[in-house]
Amino acid sequence: MPLHRRSLLAGALTLGATQAFPGLSHAQARKLVFATFTGSWEEAHRAVLVPAFRKSTGGDIILDPMLSVDQIAKVQAARTNPPIDVMLHDPGPALTAIAQDLAEPYPVAQSAHYADLIADAQEPMGPAPFFQIVGLTYNPEKVKTPPTSWADLWKPEYKGRVGITNLNSTLGTGFLVEIARMHGGSETNVEPGFKALEALKPNLAAVAANPGALAALYQQEQVDIGPGNFNAIQILKARGVPVEFAAPKEGIIAFKTTIHIVKNTPVKEFAFKLIEAALSPEVQAKLMQSPYLIVPTNRKVAMEGEVQKVLAKDAEDLKRKSVFQDWAAINRSRSAWIERFNREIRV
Repeated sequence: MPLHRRSLLAGALTLGATQAFPGLSHAQARKLVFATFTGSWEEAHRAVLVPAFRKSTGGDIILDPMLSVDQIAKVQAARTNPPIDVMLHDPGPALTAIAQDLAEPYPVAQSAHYADLIADAQEPMGPAPFFQIVGLTYNPEKVKTPPTSWADLWKPEYKGRVGITNLNSTLGTGFLVEIARMHGGSETNVEPGFKALEALKPNLAAVAANPGALAALYQQEQVDIGPGNFNAIQILKARGVPVEFAAPKEGIIAFKTTIHIVKNTPVKEFAFKLIEAALSPEVQAKLMQSPYLIVPTNRKVAMEGEVQKVLAKDAEDLKRKSVFQDWAAINRSRSAWIERFNREIRV
């Protein structure tokens, strides 16, 4: 009898969870709360990851989309009875969450998929289910010559048409560091970056609250060009929004996003099972397909389609083409940068 792919997925996930937690009861104490990101991430997880979790467990789940900084604040405020069970973090907030003892060690030895992740994604305090990529986003109906450098954002023809995010997001902070580097700065010296942002003010149309809000501005045709997340752009394209992604010659910004079991969660077993689903080759392969185009980390998933065409043929190729920033260094000053940005950079 032929085996259906979804049956295989459900079986694999259930087997992995049972092995990890032999005493697992299928009765769920309460709905699992997963704090995903806003915008395209919420859409992708609602369409692919949540059904995989429900299929394998029969459990219930709530998506609570928010920025990483807000996830940390919520868990900090209720450490003994956290309102979130699974957190999703970019590199900077992940370091903060771990340093503040907000995450459980991942039960690596019991995971069915951890060993299949590429080495850079194997994080014992929370593995990485995907990479995020930041480059240049533009409306090809308004920007006739595709941009090739971060420096293009300062061109006079884009006066009042550039969109960026504030520094609460990894997109915003990563962009600041790269434009600082372009002018001789670094993760420990972003003064050139702030000077460049001051010079960018005439071109700014908006400072969005988060990457999801920035994507919406392209849909509303309020901005034409700016830094943007690769996968967020793909979902807009699938909706017919005129928007394209271009890699700046200085290098695309790449970073891994990690997923964590929140310490003291009353539904630890189900948190583990959700993360196992996120690491599985079946879920990652599906998320890599249009319209989500999320960059996978499981070695069993070959990069293909638009991800292979635009970004890289495999993980090693991605590393060669990308800039990986030092988030431990960034974290030491990020709060002060956010305060300064909010005070000085306004439209």
